[in-house]
Amino acid sequence: MKKHVYSLTAATLFALPFLVKAQGLASGDASGGQFGDLLINILRFTNTVLIPFIIGIGFLVFVWGMFWYFIAGGADEEKRQKGRNLMIYATIGFVLIVVFWGVINLIAGSLFNSSDIRELDNVPQVEVGR
Repeated sequence: MKKHVYSLTAATLFALPFLVKAQGLASGDASGGQFGDLLINILRFTNTVLIPFIIGIGFLVFVWGMFWYFIAGGADEEKRQKGRNLMIYATIGFVLIVVFWGVINLIAGSLFNSSDIRELDNVPQVEVGR
């Protein structure tokens, strides 16, 4: 049963770009039609809300671990170990979130134009060669 679920999931992920492009070609829209707009909105939400929120939670866990390690665990080795573990878990979480963010942007870059999903228009641009 699990093999069928994994096969169906892999087939769906493989067919997803073709479905988006096919719907866009049928409707005359290069972004992918309504399904493409849905995916663009999901990617925008992920890039602008979800990932920064999770990074903020990870930062708070790291700071809480520092509190347990340096302040609350002054002479108590058990509390220092708890704080050390929280900082290690938060660091691992940061790495996983950055990898997840990279995978999301890789998928987005392969499905859509970067101007469709990019929300960073307010970032200052450096002009080179005036």
